[in-house]
Amino acid sequence: MIFPNPVHRKLLEDIDRSRVRVWALTNAYKVHAERVLRILNLRDLVEGIVYCDYEAKDLTSKPEPAYYRKAMSLASVIDPSKCYFIDDNWRNVQAAQKIGWAHCVHFCERGLEHVEGGKVTKISSTAKANVDSKQEEQLDIKVISELEELRDVWPEIFKLN
Repeated sequence: MIFPNPVHRKLLEDIDRSRVRVWALTNAYKVHAERVLRILNLRDLVEGIVYCDYEAKDLTSKPEPAYYRKAMSLASVIDPSKCYFIDDNWRNVQAAQKIGWAHCVHFCERGLEHVEGGKVTKISSTAKANVDSKQEEQLDIKVISELEELRDVWPEIFKLN
């Protein structure tokens, strides 16, 4: 079960909409994405949703470069270096950065199980899910375990208190 989290809502409310726009990107279908955002009480804080249209003949999903280009097109963004992106899948974050999205963060919740490549592993407090530190350093991708850490990683997008 998922439930609204007032801390997460406040985090999104504190984003300065004169500096950035907030879109949700998902590999789920639109109906599911809308439902989850409503349950979490976040739908009104998200301008748009980029989703997978499983009936489309040109289906694309994260981490395919075409998916990120589709997101930019839907959001009317021309410069990829202006894109901020957070995802819980390292490959998705890496793919976004490779096409020029300059502000990428890997959200890695500690203590949860992670499935990648058909293998289930537990994410420890010191290990990252299938990410080695050299890779992280080379790509300059920040890794966080709490969404509130975004205030420190991207202070420029938050309203001044």
